[in-house]
Amino acid sequence: MPLPENHLHYPHRRHGMDQSLYDWRPSGERTPINWPGGKALAAMIVVPVEWHRLSPQGKPFRHPGAMVTPWPDLRHYTTRDYGNRVGVFRLLDALAAAGVKATFPVNATLLERAQPLIEAITDADHEIAAYGLEADRIHWSGLEAGEEERWIGETREAFANAGLNPRVWMSPARQQSFNTLKLIAEHGFDVCLDWEQDSVPVPMRTPSGEVTAVPLYNELDDRTLLVDRRQSEDEWADQILEAARLMISETPRTGGQVLSFSLTPYVSGQPFRMHAVRRVLEALAGNDGVWSASASEIASAAR
Repeated sequence: MPLPENHLHYPHRRHGMDQSLYDWRPSGERTPINWPGGKALAAMIVVPVEWHRLSPQGKPFRHPGAMVTPWPDLRHYTTRDYGNRVGVFRLLDALAAAGVKATFPVNATLLERAQPLIEAITDADHEIAAYGLEADRIHWSGLEAGEEERWIGETREAFANAGLNPRVWMSPARQQSFNTLKLIAEHGFDVCLDWEQDSVPVPMRTPSGEVTAVPLYNELDDRTLLVDRRQSEDEWADQILEAARLMISETPRTGGQVLSFSLTPYVSGQPFRMHAVRRVLEALAGNDGVWSASASEIASAAR
């Protein structure tokens, strides 16, 4: 049976990517970025501060790190709570000891629930980013009309009530709908950490203005490597530092790039993993080619 004539007709087919958010551009054809102070590499460390429900609805899927066993899953729930009570403060101490700044995406529901933690983050001069309402409010295109816009508006309002005005947005589970970029731009966010299509910040076009996607690498994420892939702490640390070494060596060809990874409080904030965290932070801080910066600083420098 022959195919219908319109079977191979695809209106978005074009040279490069089949979307209009950003242009197709191989790394060798872009204008090189020069980071402040002539640094070769911008290091962006992201510490996600999450609130997980004891009984998540899991729509359209469960957030990585959500509860696993039937309700009440106290074992996983209390581990996540440990991260926000204990582990994150170990990470704050390690960041301070190395003299390194980080970006902390925070679920809006924790702004009141964990106020002492929010104060500790701001007192240490780290950047706070908006991380949606909570881990179980995942953005996707199957939401009822107006619901995603309401969630983003409530998130912005919660941060304003806490005296915070973040530029940076990260979606719960780093999941978006087709409208997320447009909606966050409408609510005053101009930097996003959901995308990782390049090794440099990428300007994204939306009907509401430009949003800069600063890449956050899942391939170096502590939870991905230490929990999902069951690598050792030393293997994880070695991979981050090897990535830094190689990216710095590529500077004459590519210009400045971004090295990014997450430190999840209930994962890397565990006592038996802190030696690896400290090794990574001390090595990056001691490297003359590395600029440690927040997400918004990196986005502004790239522009």
